[in-house]
Amino acid sequence: MRCLLIASESAEVLFHWTDPEFQQSIQQQYGSSQEDGHGLPAFEDSISTLFAPIIISCSTMVDRLGDGYTSFTTENNHIYALHQFDECLYIAVNGDGEEDEDVLRRKIYVMKKMIEVLFGMVTLSSQLLRRELRPQDTEQRARLWKHLQGLLETYSHLRENDQSFLVEAVERLIHPTLCEQCIEFLERRLVQQLNSSTEKAGEEVLHAFILVHTKLLAFYSSRNASTLATSDLLALIIVAQNMYPSSVDLDDSSPEDVDSTSGSGPESFYTPEPSPTDRTSMSSDKPERGNTPVFEFMDPDVQMAEDSLQALDVPAPDPSTPRRVFLEISSKDGLYAMMPHSMYCLPLWPGITLVLLTKVRGCKQIPTSAVAMSIYKFLEAFTKLEKCLGEGQDSSAASRGQLAIHDIRSKLDKFIKALGPSELQSAQLLNVWTEFKNRAFVRGGSGFNKDLLPWCTRMKTQLCGIYRQCFLSPCGPGDVTQRLSSSLQERAQTMVQEKLMDWRDFLLVKSKRNITMVSYLEDFPGLIHFICVDRSTGQMIAPSLTITERTTSELGKGPLAQFFKNKVWSLVSTTRCFLRKGYSTVTLRDGDFYFCYFLWFENDTGYKLEAGDLPILPDDSAPIGMLAWDYYRKLQRYYSKSHQGEVVRCYELLTVHLGVIPTEIILQHCRQLASKLWEPSRNPLL
Repeated sequence: MRCLLIASESAEVLFHWTDPEFQQSIQQQYGSSQEDGHGLPAFEDSISTLFAPIIISCSTMVDRLGDGYTSFTTENNHIYALHQFDECLYIAVNGDGEEDEDVLRRKIYVMKKMIEVLFGMVTLSSQLLRRELRPQDTEQRARLWKHLQGLLETYSHLRENDQSFLVEAVERLIHPTLCEQCIEFLERRLVQQLNSSTEKAGEEVLHAFILVHTKLLAFYSSRNASTLATSDLLALIIVAQNMYPSSVDLDDSSPEDVDSTSGSGPESFYTPEPSPTDRTSMSSDKPERGNTPVFEFMDPDVQMAEDSLQALDVPAPDPSTPRRVFLEISSKDGLYAMMPHSMYCLPLWPGITLVLLTKVRGCKQIPTSAVAMSIYKFLEAFTKLEKCLGEGQDSSAASRGQLAIHDIRSKLDKFIKALGPSELQSAQLLNVWTEFKNRAFVRGGSGFNKDLLPWCTRMKTQLCGIYRQCFLSPCGPGDVTQRLSSSLQERAQTMVQEKLMDWRDFLLVKSKRNITMVSYLEDFPGLIHFICVDRSTGQMIAPSLTITERTTSELGKGPLAQFFKNKVWSLVSTTRCFLRKGYSTVTLRDGDFYFCYFLWFENDTGYKLEAGDLPILPDDSAPIGMLAWDYYRKLQRYYSKSHQGEVVRCYELLTVHLGVIPTEIILQHCRQLASKLWEPSRNPLL
């Protein structure tokens, strides 16, 4: 019984996802009320009817009390988590008891993050975002919602099964020699050849990386590229996994297969099954997480309404067509969020993928993505002005830390002039900007008052419209070739396949058992599991927890291994609760286990800095992590205020020991383990 809904203030459904149980419940509830012969209503209408009272109630609370719901629990123990982003209300529901409020809130923020990755700065205008999330064309809407539903399902699957998405950090394959060879190959052969090819159609490869399932084998950024944020890299892994999902059932073999391939008993691994057909491997737009489709009524005799999205057969996208993604970049002027890139996801073999990120040139009159940086600056300034005017502050406060209002005036005049008056969107921007200037820069006094607020909103909408026209709208016929040619993509695939051909089977096995506890038991007797995270680089190290019925590990298999895995997931959730309250150290005993959690800071030389008081977060704040909201980046900035001139690095360590181990030995293990894990000889940096 799970659901996630995005709705407007008028209760219009902008997106929804439901599991089969929730869908069936709605159909039974609203289907029985229909008159005979009229059939069931469209599922979208039913879900809108169900949530309309909650949406209206939440809007009323905000309008009259200035405050709204964050969560509530119904009599049947269904948990509802709500969050309002501008004019869009996100609602996540769980009725099976397997997700708590924190998980639901995390889902909401991750969904918002994925929408930002897909739509960029258009998300800063509620008016335009509503149009993007709910296109008038029914087939286009079905295709978009199916893609968003796939991303949400993929994230949920990874969070429940992958440690890297549990702690929201990137896990690298630990094989220094191969990693170094692959990085050198990406730099000196692949990226160099792609960027020098005449078939690149103006594209420039900025980043290239190789994924083995969700683990990073090699990552290379060109000299002209900005550092790729951990939040964006995790989001791109979700996109890649959604396009070409890894199936544990396909990757694990039966004991007979294992014995026949290696002859070394049930703890060995085998080569995964062959690639599926071209259509399923190249064009799959979402992973199959169950046998029951989300949009399928249980009664085959029931006919869907004409506008029902369920009745549409959504065509698969062209695999050679890149996806437009919007990522953060850093420059000498600071950080710029949601800058346009093109993402090429090229499958090498099932489970192994090459990802290329290229610089977007834009359409027609827009030569480079510099226009996106200009729009970001203007939007930032108008948002600051809007906030300050709403709080009753004067224009001097609005310009503090931002471009001066007069500076914006001259820069925006030049920007609009450079766009040219030929496009309708440019003309609309010019008209609104002219009216804004007439009201703001009045003679005999300042026009910066609350009467200017609606015009700030209109300016933001027009700027977002220009952004959408440049980077989201389909380009004209003359711009169809603005992508790497299919032959160039195939050449890139072939080059990497030839490089990794002899390593393919090893990599697929390595991704399942990246590191094991066996290598640590001699030095740390009684240690069962650990997770260590470098929050400065967004990387993590942990022994594998592959839980299937057909493979074994140090933890065994079946219910025992699943029990321990649940303990680890519960520990991470508990430590986040304490971290939210300002605690950097947690130790607790749970039955036969002893758990420890430490968060600490070091300078660039590895010297541990004195622990300070951590900020206490309100209960309704964004979830702690690096995917939807980079809590640790803000934490490092907060801590750096008291360590001016030093490079501050942040680390986390979670350990699980047997409860019979003395406490002093456990603490000694934690200190030694923390210093050992990040040795350069063991784990080279990116």
